[in-house]
Amino acid sequence: MTPLASDLAAGLVQSVDWLAVAPPTIAAVAGLAVLVADLFLPEHRKPLLGWLATAGLALAGLSLLPLLDGDRSTFCVGSGGGAACSYTADTFTLVIQLLVLGGALLTALLSISGIQDLRLPAGEFWFLLLSSASGAALLPASRDLATLVVALEVASLPAFALVGLRRESRLSSEAALKFFLSSVTATAVMLLGVSFVYAATGSLHLSRIADGLAQVDPRLDTLAQAGVVLTLVGFAFKTAAVPFHFWVPDTYVGAPIPVAAYLSVVGKAVGFSGLILVTVVAFPRYDDVWGPAVAVLAALTMTAGNVAALRQRPERAHSAVRVLAWSSVGQAGYLLVPIAAAGYAGPGGDAAHAIGSTVAYALMYAAVNLGAFAVVALVARTHPTGRITDYRGLYAARPATALALGFFLLCLAGLPPGVIGLFAKVTVFSTAVDAGLGWLAVVMALNVVIALYYYLQWTAVLFRAPEPAPEDAAGVASVTPVAATAPLTAAIGLAAVLGIALSGAPQLVLRFASGALL
Repeated sequence: MTPLASDLAAGLVQSVDWLAVAPPTIAAVAGLAVLVADLFLPEHRKPLLGWLATAGLALAGLSLLPLLDGDRSTFCVGSGGGAACSYTADTFTLVIQLLVLGGALLTALLSISGIQDLRLPAGEFWFLLLSSASGAALLPASRDLATLVVALEVASLPAFALVGLRRESRLSSEAALKFFLSSVTATAVMLLGVSFVYAATGSLHLSRIADGLAQVDPRLDTLAQAGVVLTLVGFAFKTAAVPFHFWVPDTYVGAPIPVAAYLSVVGKAVGFSGLILVTVVAFPRYDDVWGPAVAVLAALTMTAGNVAALRQRPERAHSAVRVLAWSSVGQAGYLLVPIAAAGYAGPGGDAAHAIGSTVAYALMYAAVNLGAFAVVALVARTHPTGRITDYRGLYAARPATALALGFFLLCLAGLPPGVIGLFAKVTVFSTAVDAGLGWLAVVMALNVVIALYYYLQWTAVLFRAPEPAPEDAAGVASVTPVAATAPLTAAIGLAAVLGIALSGAPQLVLRFASGALL
């Protein structure tokens, strides 16, 4: 081999930092292990697959600990200060990976009992969940648009199958179809935008795109702006921002409850982390384009979500999941506010602080929303219709469960004793005011008031006296107890402990999240 060829080969062949890529890699390997084990385990041993998947997610989460000592990058091109890397394990990456893997772990605990109740194929379910979690863990570390899109689709494609896994359910099939068609359309639009950005800058690495857009040829400026807008559309869909939210309520109702919980937290984390990376890292040059656009999306999203949740009737079938679905849309609006504020703040510390508010809010939302879904999954074991009226008298039947759900709902509403919810909302509100977005702060305040009604309405139902129990043939009153399992109880307990711990030291969450980007 000639010296020139040797140098070229050395430039193309890289050593992989396996420690940096460990979290998504371990989740993916655990998924493959579950798939292979499913081939050999007899039917009565299939529950072991759930514990194997849970152990894999726990191990992936523990692999974050060695990465706390400093930033690590791999899959880089160039050298020195001009190097551009496709994978970076910095503080932002680790925080989002913690959220994603922690959310997937709680979802796994919810699912261990749910799979048996719904008679879902265990091997397929756990393989799809782990595959989606690996893509979700890869996305915040992605630093080029190609890896970003691949990670987004790896996280999304298994989710389509998870939603439609109840093959005998018409609602499930319809939900999966709506989710798939709308997601594919949004992805196609996003890929068109990515191609425009690449044509304007000649690079897919986020840092080089930012440099390229800062000195783009004036003849390509319109093309670049169109690419920025179209790229944002795809991530707006993943975050369930209005008007790309229409798939949410039907998808959550049709999906198994653990899958709906997963989509509401991990799916949103994927969308918001991708949106943060492309706006703040790749497109700071066009903050005058995406800043106002995200601000308008935030106002529309929080208003549409809260008004729709307010209109849900408690006696309607699946009203509990529908309220949480529309609530997640409203919460997405709050999460968009700091991103819009970052567009007005410009590059620097103010933008990083604004993004830290989104990350802190996402951590709070993940813990308490998964807890609320865990209680919904518990109650659904004896009340499959899933109406809010089914929760009447829950305090009399299971006081600890009712108190936990009440705490989760108060956190989402931003009321004491849910201090972390109140702190998160005040933090987001202050970022809007500091960025000069007074009108958006007013819209947010009005929406918080609207949301109080349906959160408190549900909370009040928990503590009402139970309805008179129906009598059996012998004239003896009979009551169906709310059945609990150890994994489900553990999920509710973990979410409650996290919510209480975060409420005890909310400033630490913001301080940790504020240094999480750039």
